[in-house]
Amino acid sequence: MRFVFFLILLIGVGLGVGYPWYANNFSGQELGTYSVFERGTGFKPVEVQLKASDAPVRVLVDLTSVGSPRFSADRTVLTLTVATGGRTVLADTLTFAQATARDAAPQMQDRIFRADSGPITDVADGTYTFTLGQGDADGIDIRAVDLVLRGGALAIDPRAQPIGLSLIAVGVIGLVLSVRRRRVVAQANPNSQPPPPRWGRGGSQ
Repeated sequence: MRFVFFLILLIGVGLGVGYPWYANNFSGQELGTYSVFERGTGFKPVEVQLKASDAPVRVLVDLTSVGSPRFSADRTVLTLTVATGGRTVLADTLTFAQATARDAAPQMQDRIFRADSGPITDVADGTYTFTLGQGDADGIDIRAVDLVLRGGALAIDPRAQPIGLSLIAVGVIGLVLSVRRRRVVAQANPNSQPPPPRWGRGGSQ
């Protein structure tokens, strides 16, 4: 049974962690990285020429902060809208509560947090305007914000991560219970214990 639960745990890690991470960072091809915020200059909209062949376009936002801020799921750090031809094709609020993080440089305290705003699936040839702004979250010391676009990226199934996290929980609980059950059985079964040492010809003394 331990092997079964270990297999469930591996599948859960693949679905809940590995699959989204690969889709966000490696699937498709990078169309470009654009600076949308720098200290002293503030936010600025970015116009990008997209083609229908780029679909789906995954929109990623990298926030560089001073230190390690505490993000909250009920506080918006950044807002994002994407428009083309006078219509909005994507609108999102970014909390960065589930964002992946990495160090900006070994000698600096800055950290880069990446949030996924989801894909633009219906892409037509034209100019797309990406506008980011500050949300209602307080205490976030932002140094820079970059927009990262990936074309032809995998569209993440929204069911994958919850299922993966559930399988991780089942696998961990199953492994813990199976180890405990084996210990209980071993203690209750005297035959599972090694025989006492024998001394002399006639047995134990």
